[in-house]
Amino acid sequence: MSLPPALGWYRTATRLAVPVLPGLLARRARKGKEDPARRHERLGHPDRQRPAGALVWMHGASVGESLVLASLAEALLARRPDLNVLVTSGTTTSAGLLARRLPERAFHQYVPVDTPAAARRFAEHWRPDLAVFAESELWPNLIVETARLGTPMALVNARMNDRSIRSWRRRPDTARWLLGRFAWIGAADTRTRDGLEDITGYPVSLAGNLKLEAHPPAPDAAELLRTRDALGNRPVWLAASTHPGEEAITLDAHKRLLANHADALLILAPRHPERADAIARDIADHGLTATRRSEDRLPDARCQVWLADTLGEMMLWYTLAPASLIAGSLVPDIGGHNPVEASRAGTAVITGPHAASFDDLFEAYRRHGALLDAQDADSLAGAVEQVWSGRGPALEAAEAALADASGGAMATTLEQLERLLDGKAVRR
Repeated sequence: MSLPPALGWYRTATRLAVPVLPGLLARRARKGKEDPARRHERLGHPDRQRPAGALVWMHGASVGESLVLASLAEALLARRPDLNVLVTSGTTTSAGLLARRLPERAFHQYVPVDTPAAARRFAEHWRPDLAVFAESELWPNLIVETARLGTPMALVNARMNDRSIRSWRRRPDTARWLLGRFAWIGAADTRTRDGLEDITGYPVSLAGNLKLEAHPPAPDAAELLRTRDALGNRPVWLAASTHPGEEAITLDAHKRLLANHADALLILAPRHPERADAIARDIADHGLTATRRSEDRLPDARCQVWLADTLGEMMLWYTLAPASLIAGSLVPDIGGHNPVEASRAGTAVITGPHAASFDDLFEAYRRHGALLDAQDADSLAGAVEQVWSGRGPALEAAEAALADASGGAMATTLEQLERLLDGKAVRR
């Protein structure tokens, strides 16, 4: 198998990294970023046998992709009673989600680190009949070793922002080789389709966005009841997945809201909870009182900001808050975050001006009057106030926007995956 030069260099570099991997994984495990009992999976040493019969392997990076794959696996297994599904991901949070969400005949493993040896051990152990990669999670060695086995591959819900497309264009030979291993690519949006067609030189299907048809798990019912009892009738809003520079804006907005709603509560959920100490200092500098979720304390009447410095609880926060800022959008160069989980939970969506990674989705929201825009602390406070006063977007508008934007992605993707399983040529 002849490889482009850059891909050959990558394989050499990752091969040389093998001696340091056990120590690196051990350090990550001490920080809670790896499951210490399952580090062998990350080195390509599964401890369970391949199930008999046909096996589909699906891979996604973390929680968002795992949610899509769980929904896709459930739908595919319902259509194919002879099938088993292996789902891999790389984070402990996604592993926990998949343990709760995967149906019978589906199971989770951690994706191996992308060295030639680990990828080869993984591929030869599982020998899937079909490999499905989600979004832009493309590990070169895994693709090379899967291709060596002759396994058909599909790239589903492919999503790339402008920066990713520019990066691929800087390595055209490698991009064409890797993307050319896929028998079918289903793009989630027109930007990705057009970008991939330009890079590869062949047609790419516009399948639609699978995330719009994936249903996130509901929050724990007992915890939701306990928290609602503690909050009572306080006006609540959420700043979801904030990045540096956005906390100051949301805290300024909250101070404006407190002027008219003395008992208002902001749930502040940073994208990276390890920043919690710095954010707590920022809250104090703004003269606000805070309670940290990681300390397992509920906010009392004096608490003005609940710092949600934990992972895997975003659906709880969305369910508690009638209004939610989808952050990553108040400052440039991040591109925003996906509003779908917020809408599924029934909270009104607010976005900043910098959400280019999801512009197609937010365009659908705007067509249906399903979101509010904010540029700064004043407009953000005004948007929250609008929701609290009953003048915010209706839930039905968000549902219509999601239906409009999805484009029947699940049905299209299932059809193409079944064609691959049946050994039929799939149109690109």
